[in-house]
Amino acid sequence: GVLLGGVPGVKPGKVVILGGGVVGTEAAKMAVGLGAQVQIFDINVERLSYLETLFGSRVELLYSNSAEIEAAVASADLLIGAVLVPGRRAPILVPASLVKQMRTGSVIVDVAVDQGGCVETLHPTSHTQPTYEVSGVVHYGVPNMPGAVPWTATQALNNSTLPYVVKLANQGLKALETDEALAKGLTVQAHRLVHPAVQQVFPDLA
Repeated sequence: GVLLGGVPGVKPGKVVILGGGVVGTEAAKMAVGLGAQVQIFDINVERLSYLETLFGSRVELLYSNSAEIEAAVASADLLIGAVLVPGRRAPILVPASLVKQMRTGSVIVDVAVDQGGCVETLHPTSHTQPTYEVSGVVHYGVPNMPGAVPWTATQALNNSTLPYVVKLANQGLKALETDEALAKGLTVQAHRLVHPAVQQVFPDLA
């Protein structure tokens, strides 16, 4: 095993995060707090700039491409998949051939597993059997990770969603005209798919 923060005289563990959104950012905060060496990959330059203001030199920020990902993943102690493409399956960024290059005992956690996952060898697992090994690499693919702490997860979800529920209850469909977040979440209207990303997956229902 590897202590992510290292100890005096021993280098820290390396954490590679694919995706610099909310999940990737929070994962990076935890990893940095533990003292790990952290790399974040993303294709959004503006997001990378924001992360630079947030982390400074404590995190290495890289534009996502196959060559850079291959070099980073092969030497990672912990790989976190945090890729989100709203309404679509997550792209496969780590093929099985790359997993074989990872160190024995290294760990993959794919938060995008409920959207197909961004690691080819990873499939959904459960809280009762959360991990399995492929090529000596530990895979963790629990789709509902917050379910491990249900009371806390429920309170957090309630706090986040209640303002939207109240707005919809008071204003109905008019709430979508004044709230951009609600409007972006509209998927079906008048029995038809209206969300662009979902339309691409199910064009016959558009």
